[in-house]
Amino acid sequence: MEAQKSTGKHWFLFFLWLAILIVLLVVYREFFWLALPGVVTYFSKAMNLIDFN
Repeated sequence: MEAQKSTGKHWFLFFLWLAILIVLLVVYREFFWLALPGVVTYFSKAMNLIDFN
C-alpha cells in the first residue's frame, strides 16, 4: 500500500496560481492564459492525479 503524501503545499500553490489567474483576467485579459499551466498542474497534483518526484 502506498503512503499518503501531504498535499498542503500543492493546495497553497494552486490557490496562489488561481489568484494570479484572476488578477491577470481582470487587469491584463490577454495574458491570463499564462497562468493556466500553473493552475492545472497544481490542482492535479493536489488531487493526487499526477505525481512528479
